[in-house]
Amino acid sequence: MGNRLVLATRRSPLALAQAKRAAAHLRERLGAECELLQLVTTGDRQAEWSLEEKGGKGLFTRELEAALLRRDADVAVHSAKDLPGESAAGLSTAGYLPREDPADMLVLRAGVGAPRTIATGSPRRRHQAAMLFPGARFVEIRGNVDTRLMKIAERGVADATILAAAGLKRLGIGFWPGLEFHSLGFGSMVPAVGQGALAVQCRTEDEARFAGIFDAQTALGLGLERAIQSALGGGCHTALGAYASAGTLFFFHESVGLRTTPIDGADLALPVAGAERILRRFGLK
Repeated sequence: MGNRLVLATRRSPLALAQAKRAAAHLRERLGAECELLQLVTTGDRQAEWSLEEKGGKGLFTRELEAALLRRDADVAVHSAKDLPGESAAGLSTAGYLPREDPADMLVLRAGVGAPRTIATGSPRRRHQAAMLFPGARFVEIRGNVDTRLMKIAERGVADATILAAAGLKRLGIGFWPGLEFHSLGFGSMVPAVGQGALAVQCRTEDEARFAGIFDAQTALGLGLERAIQSALGGGCHTALGAYASAGTLFFFHESVGLRTTPIDGADLALPVAGAERILRRFGLK
């Protein structure tokens, strides 16, 4: 690798904004010259697919991982919530950038009080939004963030949609004509596992080079969240949310609803055991 790093990334505006953040971090910590390798993933090509119906595992990561294994890239930058439960053979998660706001954002067409139609392809968001807005009808929506916003503001696809606050921030979107943005608290909308975090993946043989340069606290929280997801076999088909905050786990599962439970250092340090204890409390083990 020398002092040059090639970062594999998706081509979407949000993915590129995220990859540039990772590149800035690597330049600062390693003094490395960074270059972006822009790739189109299966999930990007199949923009009309329902991820719930087709299954989303690896749809946004597989091509980036293949570039690492071919040595076309040195690292890959992913939204942590897109990463499958286990890395491909020969690959490891080098670490995470400091996590940004993991909350979901309700995006309403201006003048709408309680939305009658909500556009989302996420079972997690759909189940929780149904608790907030009983009687609302749900429709599918895909596309980049700006495409989704235009579909709500200009095309009347639905009264509202739900997006990740971190993604909006990374794109510099705090306002959009004809729309209102409302942050949803964790007590009403539990985020997806890994939401708000950026993961940097590398070849396992190169892990040592990246030791100690990423955010340890983010890694601890995501370690527990991902252990819970793995224990439940969660994916695009399952309405599952988990967010490990300071001392508290916010949790949602379609079979038990929204729960909170205290967590401690032992849960974070030994995430597999911690996940088992937590799921037993919720009657899911």
